[in-house]
Amino acid sequence: MKGLWLENNQLQLRTDIPIPEPPPGESLVRVLRAGICNTDLELLRGYYPYTGILGHEFVGVVEQGPQDLINRRVVGEINAACGHCRFCLSGQPTHCENRTVLGIVNRHGAFAEYLCLPINNLHLVPDDVSTEAATFTEPVAAALEIQQQVSLSANDRVLVVGDGKLGQLVAQTLALTGCDLLVVGRHQDKLAHLQSKGIKTGLADAVTERAFDISVECTGNPEGFATARRALRPRGTLVLKSTYAGLLSLDASSLVVDEITLIGSRCGPFTPALDLLATGQVDVEPLIQARYPLTEGLAAFAKAQTKGVLKVLLEIEE
Repeated sequence: MKGLWLENNQLQLRTDIPIPEPPPGESLVRVLRAGICNTDLELLRGYYPYTGILGHEFVGVVEQGPQDLINRRVVGEINAACGHCRFCLSGQPTHCENRTVLGIVNRHGAFAEYLCLPINNLHLVPDDVSTEAATFTEPVAAALEIQQQVSLSANDRVLVVGDGKLGQLVAQTLALTGCDLLVVGRHQDKLAHLQSKGIKTGLADAVTERAFDISVECTGNPEGFATARRALRPRGTLVLKSTYAGLLSLDASSLVVDEITLIGSRCGPFTPALDLLATGQVDVEPLIQARYPLTEGLAAFAKAQTKGVLKVLLEIEE
């Protein structure tokens, strides 16, 4: 089968990859669409020493697995857990000590014609969710994880730093909580999309210092972190939502003095994410800026790395 293969930080299109055979408890999924994520770009930059097929945002059709899933569209949670380590037994499978992660850690990903995932990781896509919209299930779920970690109310002043694809989804999901939300970025066209949904926006360099209860960093760069940190009041909460290659410099003393809570936020719940897509409460279609066939995957990655570009999709099934 064809697939985009990463090795030694170099990406190549291969046509000689064997179609995987699902082990017991897993399903074979024929991939329809896949989305290029910032994590994929960071893997190219050495975020994690991964070799194999990239990709973890996908929608596909089950070809081997339980009868009730055959020929049904599915999306999949990316962490494949062992089920018996201390984290699995305590209900935290995304932190399984023995986990593999689709397209990231020891498991071939979605930028190929087929992939395998545990049956328990798969979620049926509702009929009223388009295939392209379903591709966003994983990042919408990741955005919703913030609400699993931080209690939000209408009285909370919340800042989202970043108007890119992740910031757009985080903003739309946080807006549903009724909090006092402001999204800041550097691109008026991207901010305009959020403004059209009634979300307050502004420019990143005009953020009021020490004015917010919660800030969410969605840029994946040190400047974004500095903005998010500077905006927090004492005893505020800073949520880090981006993965990126490299070290982050921070003033630990100010975190201590201001008693700042620092939260890393990663994967989230798929069922409510699909519900939001099905009901149109999160609008993802305007975020799609380019589509490429798998055979033009290298060009797709070049496009995805272009400054200011939002979501690039790979059309796996031509």
